[in-house]
Amino acid sequence: MEKYRILVVEDDTVIAEQIRNYLGKWGYDVVCVQDFQNVLQEFTAAEPHIVLLDIGLPFYNGYYWCSQIRQVSQVPIIFVSSAGDNMNIVMAVNMGGDDFVTKPFEPEILGAKVQAMIRRTYAFRGQTSVMEYRGILLDMSGTAIVAGDKRQDLTKNEFRIMQLLFENGGRTVSREAIMKRLWDNDCFVDDNTLTVNMTRLRKKLESLGRGELIHTRRGLGYCLGESAAGTGGQTGERDEI
Repeated sequence: MEKYRILVVEDDTVIAEQIRNYLGKWGYDVVCVQDFQNVLQEFTAAEPHIVLLDIGLPFYNGYYWCSQIRQVSQVPIIFVSSAGDNMNIVMAVNMGGDDFVTKPFEPEILGAKVQAMIRRTYAFRGQTSVMEYRGILLDMSGTAIVAGDKRQDLTKNEFRIMQLLFENGGRTVSREAIMKRLWDNDCFVDDNTLTVNMTRLRKKLESLGRGELIHTRRGLGYCLGESAAGTGGQTGERDEI
């Protein structure tokens, strides 16, 4: 039986620990956010099935993080907040929240809502997967790449290229390996096709302000890089390697 993971975004350590202890007794894997400046990164690392999200948080509020998560995932989000007036509940739903629990709450109520959300969500579909590389997110279900609040949809081939590069992180991937990944029964990929796809993909990354992400390693292949600075001009090279 699958063990469901819950991400708790709550800066009150007492409440966060209470939630962890209670839901942990019911067999859930509970992860509490530690770095409230980088909630999205912790979300990506945890790959949760459900997010429990407070509104009043340090640095950025829960509405902000809800919108950021919704850029890359449709994972269920339950707001848990003392700001339980109608205006905040409506705002939470409009921002992409799926349910709302008002503090103070009985643990049994929260547990019942979590259980019901899991039953409704995962009886019909699997977990949304996201890959991350130095702040750039690859949405595995939506076949899109996300940088900050900008999003670009990818074609099937563009997505497969990015997936392979993300899987290898900063390691170089040969053109032959990329063409092998792209090959399937209904798609013939040759060297020229790969060059065209790489050019289009780089233009999409430029529109996200991350045109430096893919580096050309002449004679070797491609890899993901951190920035254009210090790369010896490799990001601007032609794709013929």
